[in-house]
Amino acid sequence: MKKNITVQLFINNGEVFFDEENKKEAGALVAETVRYYGDINADSLLIQIKAEGDEGKDKSIHTLKEIAKISEIPVYATFPIEREEDVKKLLYADAKTVILNLSKQSNWDMLEDVSKRFGKEKIAVTFDDYTNLGVYRKAAETYASRIFVFGGMKESDISSQISLPVYLGLANVTLEKILDTLTLESVEGVFGDVINSNAKEINAIKNLCTERGIDVNSFFPQIPWSKLRKNSDGLIPVIAQDYKTGQVLMLAYMNEEAYLTTMKTGKMNYYSRSRKAQWEKGEESGHFQYVKTLYADCDFDTLLAKVSQIGVACHTGNPTCFFNEIASKEYAEKNPLKVFEQVYDVIVDRKNNPKEGSYTNYLFDKGIDKILKKVGEEASEIIIASKNPDAGEIKYEISDFLYHCMVLMVEKGISWEEICSELAARE
Repeated sequence: MKKNITVQLFINNGEVFFDEENKKEAGALVAETVRYYGDINADSLLIQIKAEGDEGKDKSIHTLKEIAKISEIPVYATFPIEREEDVKKLLYADAKTVILNLSKQSNWDMLEDVSKRFGKEKIAVTFDDYTNLGVYRKAAETYASRIFVFGGMKESDISSQISLPVYLGLANVTLEKILDTLTLESVEGVFGDVINSNAKEINAIKNLCTERGIDVNSFFPQIPWSKLRKNSDGLIPVIAQDYKTGQVLMLAYMNEEAYLTTMKTGKMNYYSRSRKAQWEKGEESGHFQYVKTLYADCDFDTLLAKVSQIGVACHTGNPTCFFNEIASKEYAEKNPLKVFEQVYDVIVDRKNNPKEGSYTNYLFDKGIDKILKKVGEEASEIIIASKNPDAGEIKYEISDFLYHCMVLMVEKGISWEEICSELAARE
């Protein structure tokens, strides 16, 4: 079982805070913070929600959805759950797991039903009173995937009485205590103020875990520097590529120090041949590159880094260093997602800049009922075409269906990135 280091955010009636007492409001920093948590190699994001009344709940659900849309790591969510519909809303807001408090009678009563309806893996539990641990444990092991302990439970009880993975809240403890807690067999993850306040050190904590034999998702190099084939200067070239778009961003070089520092910090470090010194990408500009993957080629003499690029990669202000065109030839794009995005962008442009005689604008002008009618009609056409042995007809009808689905997506403000994130979350 890989150990998980979890960061936290708090939502109170739709507003986001960095602390449980709602003293540090996140405000405009929410998007930046959520992305940062993914970049610094946190494993998951725990969002604790407080809400009063239907309006407060609706605002909080909307905020949760916006955060989950940005987050590159799984989102776990607590909520003042009153009925099964609340669980459904959290899951539809892209929470990977919903946490039910079994000390609340309504949550206890619905546990079996929501587990069977939405899947055991999407349900976690917590409880306020650990004196009834035996009763709660049996229900949790039957209907939930993990337990969240927010405080008040002895570590000896976690090890001896709970077989489900436990996420344990920690406060005011030392680094040594964090490492000791992660060695407990039942503990899958840790969270709490001590983790949030040391978030920038997550990679360092994970490196210590790896050294002690604790299994974590880390950048500990599987290929040592000694096995890489360096050039005559003792360097190895590194190609940096945007992990989302696949765009090649830059070419630079690493020496051993830069290689090991990249592994330790999770941020790309290079060696400057002109200055003859190691440097961290973004140390002056703030345009950091956070490592997602690092691979060596077949000859072990070139590295490919897929990175999360903050700002732009090039010192000229261009997104990529490769912008000076030498030669080009028109070609039909065949990358599926790029084709979808190109068609989607045309539809967006039609909505924002109507064009006379445009069928797309005709659909937007007629409104949602017309768009839905066409989606339904095209779905039926696929069924009819599928009875025909000619596969070409099916291809044509599916294309029509996808186009009308994209019109619906634009009308409802849904992007391909959101669809892809949803599909990826179902793996």
